[in-house]
Amino acid sequence: MPTDQELKNLVREKYEAIALQDKDTNAASCCGASCCSTEVYNIMSDDYTQLEGYNPDADLGLGCGLPTQFARIQPGDVVIDLGSGAGNDAFIAHAETGATGKVIGIDFTGAMIEKARRNAEVRGLHNVEFRQGDIEHMPVGGNVADVVVSNCVLNLVPNKDGVFAEIFRVLKAGGHFSISDVVLTGDLPASLQEAAEMYAGCVSGASQKQDYLELISRNGFVNITIQKEKAIVIPDDILSQYLDAAQLAAFKSGEAGIQSITVYAEKPGAACCGPDCCS
Repeated sequence: MPTDQELKNLVREKYEAIALQDKDTNAASCCGASCCSTEVYNIMSDDYTQLEGYNPDADLGLGCGLPTQFARIQPGDVVIDLGSGAGNDAFIAHAETGATGKVIGIDFTGAMIEKARRNAEVRGLHNVEFRQGDIEHMPVGGNVADVVVSNCVLNLVPNKDGVFAEIFRVLKAGGHFSISDVVLTGDLPASLQEAAEMYAGCVSGASQKQDYLELISRNGFVNITIQKEKAIVIPDDILSQYLDAAQLAAFKSGEAGIQSITVYAEKPGAACCGPDCCS
């Protein structure tokens, strides 16, 4: 199995290439990775096109949910989008937070940052900013965000615990996140779990669903809620690149599954400290 740094380098290399692909190419693959299928396979399937702020130039078809729809963004909010790509979720968030708010997109892929900045400039969005950086060490101060969103990104990060700790750090007291991600129920076959290409394709890097939720809780978040979940079915022609016929049949008949979930959680609010704040 590759080391954490090797996996991060793999993801960076893949997503530098993906930034130059169109949505149709990415939508016919595992989150834009090169394990392309002859079947119709779009891991996202959620439709952004009717949401205010949507622009097709920023939609690379890389998501696995629609977290901004559930994120309870209010006018004037400061929103951070983790793994912001070409800016799709950031621009949807901007339509919610408005001219009085601010959106900060963070991505560690230079080509994505350049593309997102061009998209923002063309649209004259001066309160949408894109910063290159690692979401395990965000280039953002503490207690600055009202809302954090992310779409199919944490499954690509080896140190998910570090990311949730960073989300807790950057959120204001009482702030919250809405994150769409890929999780597992049951164990993937070893050949899938160890495949670097499937890691870049958002699958083998996914956590067990229960472990994922417990990680959120251990990092201090409260009111953890699954806002949406759906099954993800990988087509046979992708699976057959990693599994022989017997392994494929066993996997499809077994209990292991792959899901997209959108999770909401809050950072606890400030403690009551005055005569008028408690009943």
